[in-house]
Amino acid sequence: MSPSKTSGKTELSRAKSRANGLVRPRTVPPGSTRGGTKQEAVLALLRQPKGTTIAAIMKATGWQQHSVRGFFAAVVRKKLGLTLISEKAGDERVYRVAGEIFMTGAAEIARETVYATNRFGTRDQ
Repeated sequence: MSPSKTSGKTELSRAKSRANGLVRPRTVPPGSTRGGTKQEAVLALLRQPKGTTIAAIMKATGWQQHSVRGFFAAVVRKKLGLTLISEKAGDERVYRVAGEIFMTGAAEIARETVYATNRFGTRDQ
């Protein structure tokens, strides 16, 4: 086959693939989250007025101590922007979230869009 015939067929099949990809319906609505995740379990423990210990979180999630501390730094503080309070109660350190504002669905998407717009000047695609 000549190169022109090969590229024509390739272009046609690429166009069909693109068209088929755009027609597929989304099964999960944007902004929805799964229920019953480990993240939700940890946040529920941190929301308690008395707070929780790292040992309790380790038991609830099966995580190791360094993973719990990493979750505090990356998810609780950075991603969710929550204030994590650490207090010494006897021999144990107790953690809780102070002044929490938990966003779900559209509110979280809006927050991320504003963050991306402020950081880069345009909305990320």
